[in-house]
Amino acid sequence: MDLAQYLSEFENRLGRLVVVSGPSGVGKGTLVNRLLEVCKNTQRGVTCTTRDPRPGEIEGVDYYFIKPEQFREMIEKGEFLEYAQVHLNLYGTPVFSVSRTREKGIDVLLEIDYQGARAVKEKMPDTVMIFIAPPSMDELEQRLRGRGTESEEAVAKRLHNAQTEIDHIPMYDYLVVNDDIDTAAGELCSIITAERARVQTYEG
Repeated sequence: MDLAQYLSEFENRLGRLVVVSGPSGVGKGTLVNRLLEVCKNTQRGVTCTTRDPRPGEIEGVDYYFIKPEQFREMIEKGEFLEYAQVHLNLYGTPVFSVSRTREKGIDVLLEIDYQGARAVKEKMPDTVMIFIAPPSMDELEQRLRGRGTESEEAVAKRLHNAQTEIDHIPMYDYLVVNDDIDTAAGELCSIITAERARVQTYEG
């Protein structure tokens, strides 16, 4: 294959699928929002949910709002990369949404926990896995308490869950420490930029 063919394949490659995980309180949401601002051609994955829309939420932009019976039917057909029940509602990442966006050459960003990340990796092995960690457990505890909305019991539970998440760091490709939001966002963008230049992208 000559250079022109390689470059042509690169131009028409699939977008990358990027999973971002990390414990509650580490700042994933803020970091992902900052990343979407500075890293072009990247889009947050749109998930399905059985809960009702909240004021201002847009169908197909914030979520796909579907009925529980439709959600269960999609589970039976294997149409989710991952799904979970949160309180009384179901949430899942639909294959069709991720695939359609990637086919446009746009990178898809999923903010999910390690269990969802494992499920996604099994179905899409080329997924880029990034773990966001706090500078220390003491710092994470301070951030959780700083919210002022958590009971002692809730903080203890979140810290316990955080350790469980941290125990799964070896399954990820990259580790980013969120000590400074601008620095961490820059590191995330650098990872995605490097992944876009992988030789494997010419082949896939």
